[in-house]
Amino acid sequence: MSWQPEIEELRERERLGRMMGGPDKIKRQHAGGKLTVRERIDGLLDPGSFHEIGTLAGKAEYDADGKLVGMTPANLVIGRGLIDGRRVVVSGDDFTVRGGANDGAIKEKLVMSEMMAHELRLPIVRLVDGTGGGGSVKNIEIKGYTLLPSGFDGRRWDYIVRNLETVPVVSLALGSVAGLGAARVAASHYSVMVKETSQMFVAGPPVVSRVGQHLSKNELGGSHIHTRNGAVDDEAASEEEAFGRARRFLSYLPSNVDELPARGPITDDPNRREEWLIEAIPRDKRRVYKMRSIIEAVVDKGSFFEIGKLWGRPVISGFARLNGWPVAIVASDPYHYAGAWTADASQKVMRHVDVAETFHLPVVHLIDIPGFFIGVEAEETATIRYGARAIAALVRATIPWCSIIVRKCFGVAGGAHQNAGRYNVRYTWPSGEWGSLPVEGGLEAAYRGEIEAAPDPKAKHQEIEDRINLLRSPFRAAEAFVPEEIIDPRDTRPLLCDFADLVAPLRRPGITRQGFRP
Repeated sequence: MSWQPEIEELRERERLGRMMGGPDKIKRQHAGGKLTVRERIDGLLDPGSFHEIGTLAGKAEYDADGKLVGMTPANLVIGRGLIDGRRVVVSGDDFTVRGGANDGAIKEKLVMSEMMAHELRLPIVRLVDGTGGGGSVKNIEIKGYTLLPSGFDGRRWDYIVRNLETVPVVSLALGSVAGLGAARVAASHYSVMVKETSQMFVAGPPVVSRVGQHLSKNELGGSHIHTRNGAVDDEAASEEEAFGRARRFLSYLPSNVDELPARGPITDDPNRREEWLIEAIPRDKRRVYKMRSIIEAVVDKGSFFEIGKLWGRPVISGFARLNGWPVAIVASDPYHYAGAWTADASQKVMRHVDVAETFHLPVVHLIDIPGFFIGVEAEETATIRYGARAIAALVRATIPWCSIIVRKCFGVAGGAHQNAGRYNVRYTWPSGEWGSLPVEGGLEAAYRGEIEAAPDPKAKHQEIEDRINLLRSPFRAAEAFVPEEIIDPRDTRPLLCDFADLVAPLRRPGITRQGFRP
């Protein structure tokens, strides 16, 4: 006897499970400028590669004879698929089913997606839209009692935290994300919001209005806020752009910490020399220059992928390739506080070093650091505390490291350009200068008595400055083996490619000792 009737019921239940919240809710989702969860999964993954798990999960409706007449699916879609031919886990909130809230959720599906990523050692991409299984007041009537918050229960958060130590985690905030959904976005190695159509908050406008703040969703938690305060890494103009950024982020990383980042195609001459680099750094120390152009010139063409451009702006961070090898990039941006490390810039350094250490990426550091940011704002934002955390991350890192001093390297922050307690490759350009503090800022303090006692204090100040300037040349320091090598800036790319080739065999897989701090 055939099981065809059961197969037909299976297909019908699968059809109902894929109906999401129904035509009206889907139309409303599109009217808000957003894709449905299934359109998002199709846009993220390689065509035809999605294998869904739990399609039948939801709340079924039966007639008096026990015959299935309808079903409201769970508001989370999970499964496995391919991104550029590599397996990943994907979980996507379905906002068309009860706004993605807890009263439409089956908690086990969220747990299963995180567990699957961890146990199978696969990257996970979260498509977050709504509370992500967070709270809803409707639960009181549905359950008949109030629930004690258990968001940090042993399985759900245990796997979310463990995944940060073992597999790449990407979260895309694609709608109004609150509560647990917002926490899932923040607990990622890489996160993206979509301009205008996504927002993130601890609690949304209706709740916040109870304390007298009457704000729209974008006013309270738009991407213009969270991509500038460091809660979210990047802002995309569309959902399609967010999918592309997620795919590109993953292309630099291994599938898990037990593997090493794969070498990409060799598309650029490792011995390429850019002539304009000889004049990239102005002789006038007060003039700025474009560090991003220098990065683009020395890495494989088109390979630089910047992360977190809108926050911690004295520091540039991202990934690139050198002779095909993926590396992490940390660089100074003199356009913002002359490259001085602010509190948020320090956090950005710490976070990026943690990612590089977790996934075994060598670091290339392009340095123009006048020190820590100073002044009242620096003290009020606890710059030194966050600076100390960045230094701790750097000191504990075991990954290969290459430093290139392109201009300034001063003070405690400058001293954090590498861990001096272990061997690192380090070069300096002829434009490099360093010390405990810049001469311009420390001369008055060091020679105050001599200057004030002089018949012409201004002339004496200039005389001392001229005398000291004769000793500031990096060539003088090189005589004492302070910079190991002074190089022609045009030789930077060949030397960096040599560094990448040199250290590639030294990378070691496994869980790192310092872990990742979201």
